[in-house]
Amino acid sequence: MTMAALSPSLRERLTDYARLLRIDRPIGSLLLLWPTWWALWLAADGVMPSISNLIVFTLGVFLMRAAGCAINDFADRKVDRHVKRTRERPLTAGRIEAREAVILFLALVLVSFLLVVLFTNTLTFYLSFGGLALAFIYPFMKRYTHLPQLFLGAAFSWAIPMAWAAEAGELSKLTWLLFTANVLWTVAYDTLYAMVDRDDDLKIGVKSTAILFGDADRLIIGVLQALVVITLIMVGTQAELGFFWYLGVAAMAALFIWHQYLARNRSREGCFEAFLNNNWAGFVVFAGLALDKLF
Repeated sequence: MTMAALSPSLRERLTDYARLLRIDRPIGSLLLLWPTWWALWLAADGVMPSISNLIVFTLGVFLMRAAGCAINDFADRKVDRHVKRTRERPLTAGRIEAREAVILFLALVLVSFLLVVLFTNTLTFYLSFGGLALAFIYPFMKRYTHLPQLFLGAAFSWAIPMAWAAEAGELSKLTWLLFTANVLWTVAYDTLYAMVDRDDDLKIGVKSTAILFGDADRLIIGVLQALVVITLIMVGTQAELGFFWYLGVAAMAALFIWHQYLARNRSREGCFEAFLNNNWAGFVVFAGLALDKLF
């Protein structure tokens, strides 16, 4: 049955659920997917990771990102009505009830948890509790700290030790170096995202790194981007990677320069475009790693 064959009311309902879970906006899933794949490929002994882990963690990325969106909209359902970009979200607009968002969050987390239990190892199972805690607390942090992007960075990066543990059966210093690079990268691109809503957030008292950094926002984002590149070079050195890895990191650095240009006037449109373009930054690093492993 196609969407067109459904009744208008059911079609609208399914559309609202899709919007709640951001199925129509995969950018968040992709930003979570690339670092997870970095970890899987780096932890693998062969050219590529096991098919089982690849399937489990790819599904897990999309499921947990959807769960995170549901609990985020639940946490922000009252403040979102005061933000231009979010005031028409289904939960905020009253088309979905708060309890439905919580039920969806719990259901998606349960499916993700079952994937870990059934198809990975004990270490990954234990690590999954840290990922769940971070996914739950992040949406509430913007009420208490100007560093919610740091908590998002930890949440988005927790898939790295989980994927590494599933593939290698242990964690290493290289795992945490990659984790650090991704936290820095997440804070950088999510600050660009927060710059889109900064004016609205100031009015309603929501905290963010975009507000904390003030006029130094682009400078600090640039420093974070430079640290990401340096840390990934360190990853390449310790993992004894070759030309294609460094080519991918260089391509990421070039894209970071482009992001600075896009955000030069701090316009909503420019900052949002720079944020979206980070998908390609993650992809080029993965492409470099995959090619390095292959050749």
